[in-house]
Amino acid sequence: MKTAPKKVINGWAMYDWANSVYNLVITSTIFPAYYEAVTGDGNDATSNDSVVLFGREFVNTSLYNYALGIAFLVVAFMSPLLSSIADYKGNKKKFLFFFCTLGSIGCSAMYFYDKNNLAYGLLCLIIACIGFWSSLVFYNSYLPEIAAPEDQDRVSAKGFAMGYTGSVLLQIVCFVFVLKPELFGITVGKASQISFLLVGVWWWGFGQLALSRLPKGTPIATAHDRGSVLTHGYKELNKVWRQLKHMPVLKRYLGAFFFYNMGVQTVMLAATLYGKSELNIPTPKLIIAILIIQLVAIPGAFLIAKLSEKTGNFRALMITVSFWIILCVIGYLLPRDGVNEFYGLAVLVGFVMGGIQSLSRSTYAKLMPETKDTTSFFSFYDVTEKIAIVIGMFSFGYINELSGSQRNSVLALVVFFAIGLVLLIFASVTKHKPGQVN
Repeated sequence: MKTAPKKVINGWAMYDWANSVYNLVITSTIFPAYYEAVTGDGNDATSNDSVVLFGREFVNTSLYNYALGIAFLVVAFMSPLLSSIADYKGNKKKFLFFFCTLGSIGCSAMYFYDKNNLAYGLLCLIIACIGFWSSLVFYNSYLPEIAAPEDQDRVSAKGFAMGYTGSVLLQIVCFVFVLKPELFGITVGKASQISFLLVGVWWWGFGQLALSRLPKGTPIATAHDRGSVLTHGYKELNKVWRQLKHMPVLKRYLGAFFFYNMGVQTVMLAATLYGKSELNIPTPKLIIAILIIQLVAIPGAFLIAKLSEKTGNFRALMITVSFWIILCVIGYLLPRDGVNEFYGLAVLVGFVMGGIQSLSRSTYAKLMPETKDTTSFFSFYDVTEKIAIVIGMFSFGYINELSGSQRNSVLALVVFFAIGLVLLIFASVTKHKPGQVN
């Protein structure tokens, strides 16, 4: 196949530009800091504050992790059905629009969240999370349709780079609101709420521009089976599983991805609250650190793509996962109030964060068989990712509540990365066996 025209590639990458503001403002910077502020006791000397929800007392940071875990569990349950229907009916573009809209509404609704409605705020967080991650099922599935195998690493990296660039631009605008609210005659809390509203508007607006350039899907349903669309969705997922049994490299790669991604995504989702609550990093400096991560991630994504060209995807992934293990140990050892040390860690995390996400996605696309059911295959990839995140987030929160420290949760992530590394080695060895196609 040939790579799609530049207009289509740029349109596809533009959706990353649109939705990545959720990842930065809502997941990584302003919302976690705002949540910690409205649920905390205001005493910087304590690293764990408690809140009560539905009659049960929780550590506030653990409750945040549990809420995200619930959202990812919903996504993991829904995506096989939805993505298979999208392939079956050829309407993945409509699903992408729906979840783009849902996530945008969830972010915008956070404008009304304050300390008096904790359950409402967590509900908005769950809705926004479901919208973001569900939309990625359909967004990712476009990659093997618009890019030839030899171009997929480059196109995938371009999407992540566009996402980091767009999200940083809006983050700077929100940064001005939060740091200088007096210029606009508002409080810091109101500045944060306005930021949430801006994320929803940005995501939806640029998302429509991206959608206008993406091709429509092609239905693969036949006349006699159109009535079984619901059961067909799960049958398609089962069909992918049966195919994987005869594709040892792809199956082992997914096992490796399951474990190392458990660590990567948990670090990304929990980093801000870890810095705020455990390391006592002030909010302005915390936002600067996250911006550093985003900026370094842009060249990091391209450099790791270049590394994969020279060493191969598996070896590049093994090097990157090994580096993540070192980063977890450094994160565990960081001193409280160590702002400069936190900045240094941010640079290192940023360098490998975009690279491992981009390379993981393109590696999977390369290992996939030639098929029209691209969304179903990427749904399987997505379910693997989401279940990994559910386990990672619940583990992180539970270890924190059990031990009284998020440091122990960070150290436990080393286990996930180590298992992923071992499985990557096995997958690489399998790939290079004589006669092995994939």
